Amino acid sequence: MENQRFPEPGQPLVGDPKQALRSVFGYDSFRPLQGDVIEHVVQGGDALVLMPTGGGKSLCYQVPALVMPGTAVVVSPLIALMHDQVEALVQAGVRAACLNSSLSLDEVRAVEAQLQAGTLDLLYVAPERLLHPRTLTLLDQCVLSLFAIDEAHCVSQWGHDFRPEYLQLSQLHERFPAVPRIALTATADERTREEIAERLGLQQARRFISSFDRPNIRYEVAPKNNARQQLLRFLQREHRGDAGIVYCLSRRRVDETAAWLQAQGWNALPYHAGLSAQQRRTHQQRFVSEDGVIMVATIAFGMGIDKPDVRFVAHLDLPRSLEAYYQETGRAGRDGLRAHAWMVYGHQDVVMLRQLLEESAAAAQQKRVERQKLEAMLAYCELIGCRRQHLLGYFGEELAEPCGNCDNCLNPPPTWEATEPARKALSCVYRTGQRFGVAHLVDVLLGKETERIRSLGHDRLSTFGIGTELDAKGWRTLFRQLLALGYLAVDSEGYSTLSLTDRCRPLLRGEQGLELRRDTAARKRSRGSSSEHFVAEVDQQLWDALRACRRQLADAQGVRPYMIFHDATLMELMEKRPASLEELAGIGGVGEAKLERYGAAFLDVLAAYRR
Repeated sequence: MENQRFPEPGQPLVGDPKQALRSVFGYDSFRPLQGDVIEHVVQGGDALVLMPTGGGKSLCYQVPALVMPGTAVVVSPLIALMHDQVEALVQAGVRAACLNSSLSLDEVRAVEAQLQAGTLDLLYVAPERLLHPRTLTLLDQCVLSLFAIDEAHCVSQWGHDFRPEYLQLSQLHERFPAVPRIALTATADERTREEIAERLGLQQARRFISSFDRPNIRYEVAPKNNARQQLLRFLQREHRGDAGIVYCLSRRRVDETAAWLQAQGWNALPYHAGLSAQQRRTHQQRFVSEDGVIMVATIAFGMGIDKPDVRFVAHLDLPRSLEAYYQETGRAGRDGLRAHAWMVYGHQDVVMLRQLLEESAAAAQQKRVERQKLEAMLAYCELIGCRRQHLLGYFGEELAEPCGNCDNCLNPPPTWEATEPARKALSCVYRTGQRFGVAHLVDVLLGKETERIRSLGHDRLSTFGIGTELDAKGWRTLFRQLLALGYLAVDSEGYSTLSLTDRCRPLLRGEQGLELRRDTAARKRSRGSSSEHFVAEVDQQLWDALRACRRQLADAQGVRPYMIFHDATLMELMEKRPASLEELAGIGGVGEAKLERYGAAFLDVLAAYRR
């Protein structure tokens, strides 16, 4: 074969995108924007694609790779993610492989030989390996269909997943100018989109921005009040036997929470950077391979997980930003079935995150950006209205009507007229010199004659004892809300002292009022929980049998169960009860290769439960 770096101009496609979608992946139609992206890429255009997690980003480059001549090179940041995606593609009958540091020398040579022979549709590679001179020289000798840069937000220095090696990927366009490029991400506000385009040299690329909405995910946020017990009640009520992720801010909290859940009878595992590499691999392997495992983790866990049947993501501590929150919660319900994003947070979360930010080595400008992101996260927590409307609005998308699938829509929070108590709280902060924490301020408002208050002379202040309308818990809640809404700030030296912000001036002057959500000891159970109606009781035996069949087939091949069929495919099997291979071929997610390999086994299960 004459060596060339890209197909000749005008070279025809080797297949039809819609036919590839049906025969390989088992779906009859593209999701919104997928078809437009694919058409643009197969015609040689560059693209920047923003789609939510679970929105079908991968098909935007996998389908072009199947119908365009040559090999598509996919840049992926994590080895585990590469292996999962390659295994899933091989299950679907696709010629895919990866190059990374986990391969032996013989395995590397075998993949390189396939690449040179033109027998690979997709090659997954880490950015470091891709930019190595040996790899670039090898690609010089091959026919390339496209470059796909996955998790493109890793190029953003403002982001929480920044990877320095991503900054070098602009070399691809310089070295292979005629090969189309597609950059994809699920998390990017306007600032991050511009940074991706600039740093990857995609300023002229067509942008495809899908809806950020994940309507299958229910959002729920509650004030922290014994977080472990709150988590336990949530799991017992909503997610018995489900796979899920519990995020904590510290390694110690991860270990303690995982051990506590285990003691309560839950199949929970810890994951953080303090564990050995072998422990992390083992725990991750169990999470993706077994049913019903709960991973308790720091944010070190998640990006490389391509598990579609995660039914919940819980946060026991406040995320740093809405971008981080959106990406982390987006790991739930990737299969499109009901899922849950649940979070508790408190005043100490705010103090800790702000202290960590101020103590960091980040530049002043970056600290300002991060403060704004944290304030947006706090405002989301204290919302009275629809959480989904607010979340989508943050990413520049308007939702005309309340979603009906968040805690505030399903169970509108009670509110109260908080103007006068808020003024008292703010005045107390001012009168005490803006150098004390919540506990002391509450004591002053309640008129407690402690030795410290007397020694400071705070029993002689005009705000001493003026707060008898609320108890200590009520005042702590009010201070938390004032902090979240930007009326107060935490001291930048790392102490838990509060100070006034410019935002509080109109409130103190009587120029505006304030209505706040009222905390209640126990919010009423949300209607239609995710697990309550997930599988009808009469179908539970069939559901269990289908999952057992999937597990048996997966174990026999050493692959993840969801690589056989997603839960969504099993649900459709239960609903439609196909009785022949022809009928089974019409089920979503059943492509030709999987029909041939697994069709008979699942038809046997369905036949045993025929109504």
